[in-house]
Parts: sequence; C-alpha cells; structure tokens
Amino acid sequence: MNSLPPKASALWRQVLSRPQGAFALGLLGLLYTCALFAPFLAPYGPGEQDLQKTYHPPTAITWTREGLSVRLYENADPTQALYRPIPGRTAALRWLPIGYPYRLFGLFPCRRHLFGVDPPEKIYLLGSDSTGRDVFSRLLYGAQVSLSIGLIGISISLGVGLIAGGLAGYFGGWFDSVVMRTTELLMAIPGLYLLLALRGAFASQFSSGQVYLLIVVILSFLGWSGAARVVRGLALSLRAQTFVDAAIVTGLSPWRILWKHLLPNLASYLLVAAALSIPGYILGEAALSFLGIGIQEPSASWGLMLAQAQEMKVFMCNFWWLLTPGAAVFVTVAAFNLLGDTLRDVIDPHFRTGGR
Repeated sequence: MNSLPPKASALWRQVLSRPQGAFALGLLGLLYTCALFAPFLAPYGPGEQDLQKTYHPPTAITWTREGLSVRLYENADPTQALYRPIPGRTAALRWLPIGYPYRLFGLFPCRRHLFGVDPPEKIYLLGSDSTGRDVFSRLLYGAQVSLSIGLIGISISLGVGLIAGGLAGYFGGWFDSVVMRTTELLMAIPGLYLLLALRGAFASQFSSGQVYLLIVVILSFLGWSGAARVVRGLALSLRAQTFVDAAIVTGLSPWRILWKHLLPNLASYLLVAAALSIPGYILGEAALSFLGIGIQEPSASWGLMLAQAQEMKVFMCNFWWLLTPGAAVFVTVAAFNLLGDTLRDVIDPHFRTGGR
C-alpha cells in the first residue's frame, strides 16, 4: 500500500477499519487466492473424466481408525445415476499426494496437490458431472477465468478512460469534443448484442483462449467511455485549481502535471469505479458462457458450469450443480459491491448506502 498515492493509502486504511470493508476485502482475497492456487487445491484436472462415475454425488468425509477418510459408493442404477454408500468401505484422505502434473502460476512444474485419495478411488467434494469430471476442481479452474476477466477488463477500460478523459479535460478544445463524441457513440452500442454478433460470425474459428480475449477486449472497448466522461469532469475541476496553475508556471510538461497532480487526486474515484465495475465483467462472461457463446469445452468457467446445469437430470437430482457456480458468482458480485459501497461511504462521509 505504500506505493499508492497518499490519498489512496489513507482510503484503504479507512476501508479496513470498517467491518464491512474488511469482510469484503478478506472474502475477495480468499476467492482470488483459491483461483491463483487452483491447480494445487484441485485434486483433478478440469478435463479429467471417469465415465464410470458420472453424476456422482458429493463424497461424504468420515473419521476412521486411519484418520479422515471418504466413503466409497457404488452405482446401483446407472440409468438413474443412483449411488449408494458401500457399507464398511472407505478410502483414506491423503494430504499432499502426487497427482496429475501442472504448472503452478504457469511457470513451475508440480505434481503435489493439497489432498486426494489413492487411485483408482476418487473424491468428489461437490460431485461429478455428466462425464465424471470433478465439479470442485472445475469450480476452482473456472474461478481463474471468471475472476481474471474482471481484473483485466477493468484495468484496460480504466486505463484508456483515464488517459482519454484526463487529456480531454486538461487540453479541452477540439480534442475534448472528439473524445466526448466518441464516448457517446460507444455508449450507444449494446455490448451484449455486439458480442453475440462477433461470436456468431467466428463461431467455428475461435478457441476458448481466443474467446476469452474477445470478451475482455470488447467489454473493455465499450467500458472505457463511461470512465472517460467522469475523469474528464474531474480533470476540468482540478484544472481550475491554483496548484495546477502553479505547476504550469514552473514549466512542468502536461504529461507530468497529469501524472504528478491530477492522477493522485483521481485515485479514490478510480478505486471506487473499479470495485463497482468488475461485477459487470464477471456477469458478462457468465451470461455469454451460459448462452453457449462464451468459454467452450474443455475449459471451465462459472458461466459454462451454469449452462451445463440446465440438463434435466442435473436440475432434478444434482441440484448442487446449480448452487456451486451460482453461489460463486453471487458471492463475488456481492463482495465487490460491498467493497464499492464502503469505498464510496469513506470518500463521501455525508453519503450512506441506502439514503442520506
């Protein structure tokens, strides 16, 4: 936090001093930590299948003479995915076992996982899907996609909005007019329909990675206009301050004035805008994947998991499919909104959520 501008540093201290702010930051920190260490926390890969254990219920954990163990199940009726515990049969829960290979942070080759059981047995904390893939593992890997889209998207849109709006407010004139007319044009474009049209035009050509980039770029392209308009208004207000006039008299360049004087005063707004805008990116990805035009198999995202939960067998028998990705999206969006409300209350002490 010491690297942040002074006003932003003081803002974070006030947020942490409030219970709701500390709770929101702690919850978001937990979610992003789980996403960052997903390959280590997940007992299986996101695409690892076991067709003998489709629609497996959540595995019960019990205590035996060997310590923590998981109950073993048999498929009593494969047509109905009816599983029953095998009396007296358990598998010991192993800590830091060797499993499928992965690269931690995409760099370091590893094979250790937080927990697991000895093969050929499986542990399904949240059950399995229609191809026997572990829902818990896919939920963690899906968090990497759903959570990172929000951070990357808002970083691009706020960065572009800060530069365009700051320059428009500082220089004014024809440049200001061009930027504002451009933002008005972009704000008139319905982002969802644009994504639907582009995804439909390149449906057979884009991989999941390319779709991920497409979603980030389009949402960022459409999202910077709102930030630019607000930043432009703040820059116009700050431009009239005496400290800016003093900086001009001393011969500082426009870029240095923007960086040294305007940016620190905009830091508080940028933090609030980011916290309140990130949920839109997360919901946008979830909606697109739910409609089948977002992230595709064999990759995982929370929206894709919700789309797969539309199957009748899942809806009737395996309701946890709906609860887990849906709850993850809800908790994440609620935490960001709570953080944004807390930041807004700290910045404007006369404003209180729910009224004045």
